[in-house]
Amino acid sequence: MEAILDFLTATGFYQIFTDEGWWKILAMLGIGCLLLYLAIVKKYEPMLLLPIAFGLLLSNLPGAGMYHPELFEGGHVDWAGLASGGGLIDYLYLGVKLGIYPSLIFLGVGAMTDFGPLIANPKSLLLGAAAQLGVFVAFVGAVAMGFDVSVAAAIGIIGGADGPTAIYVTSKLAPSYLGPIAIAAYSYMALVPMIQPPIMRLLTTRKERMIVMEQLRPVSKTEKIVFPIVVTIFVALIVPSAASLVGMLMLGNLLRESGVVDRLSKTAQNELINIVTILLGLSVGATATADRFLSLDTLGIFAMGIAAFAFGTIGGLLLGKLMCLLTKGKVNPLIGSAGVSAVPMAARVSQVVGQKDNPSNFLLMHAMGPNVAGVIGSAIAAGVFLALYS
Repeated sequence: MEAILDFLTATGFYQIFTDEGWWKILAMLGIGCLLLYLAIVKKYEPMLLLPIAFGLLLSNLPGAGMYHPELFEGGHVDWAGLASGGGLIDYLYLGVKLGIYPSLIFLGVGAMTDFGPLIANPKSLLLGAAAQLGVFVAFVGAVAMGFDVSVAAAIGIIGGADGPTAIYVTSKLAPSYLGPIAIAAYSYMALVPMIQPPIMRLLTTRKERMIVMEQLRPVSKTEKIVFPIVVTIFVALIVPSAASLVGMLMLGNLLRESGVVDRLSKTAQNELINIVTILLGLSVGATATADRFLSLDTLGIFAMGIAAFAFGTIGGLLLGKLMCLLTKGKVNPLIGSAGVSAVPMAARVSQVVGQKDNPSNFLLMHAMGPNVAGVIGSAIAAGVFLALYS
């Protein structure tokens, strides 16, 4: 009988209903199931939202002991505690804590990215930079809301619309906020097709949206090989803190464009990035514990996140309108909205919105220039924040 009682008191059901914070446990399990619904049924960024949601479930199941946030308090790792009583996700989380997973994700992204449109039209780099307006608006807004500057920097980087970058910066500057910031970043990335079009139509005229841009010039193989090497050297010298992200992004692209390491390029594009995505998602989701997630801070993070995406879109569009004016109608301002970096979703949104007013218009390749420039821009913004506040 005693053995049966010991078994019953060890179950998660018993721990839920004897814990004063039982409602928090149930709330977090409900949030986890909601995120799974959004990932599976609504298909909102399922590649990462699904493992993030499942990681959230695992860390909030009472008694499972898979993640112990106290082992990572104060920005340090309790190696002794980890060795003696760490759970599975505690060990997996080290890849986030040490900045390994986001950098490897960038390696895979680089191997899948064609920088040809950016090389063919270097001016689109400016559009990617302008779209980082959302990062700094959200940063200022978060500071105004009372967040510490390091936390505000992590919140601001949501505006880069680049999940791995947001995770990387947050793991360095505000690890206790990793769960809410990652969920906000990926949720809003999935909502780009709903967030951007109203802003795009509001800030552009029908005449501007109908502009047909000239075909991009062909880009030589030599240019594509030289580009990642030059960008790595240039960015690493200006913002050394961004070297790990930009360096891995450009290494992946060099694997792709060199043409001499197809096996490595295909591995980075497929097996490697898929494995790391699972580990990253589980680890990040596990950090969304009840005490941190169920707070007013989370509402502030989500509010600043939507502001970041909106102002990022506005920044790109306004510079696009200026370019349209200076080139006497040769640049369609819609491609500026693609600078928010959500590759290739934001570029597709530019294409869709443009075709609604001019069905014969094809903006996708033009929009890919600012789109991939936004990836570089968000990494540089991350490097600036790390240099200032780490």
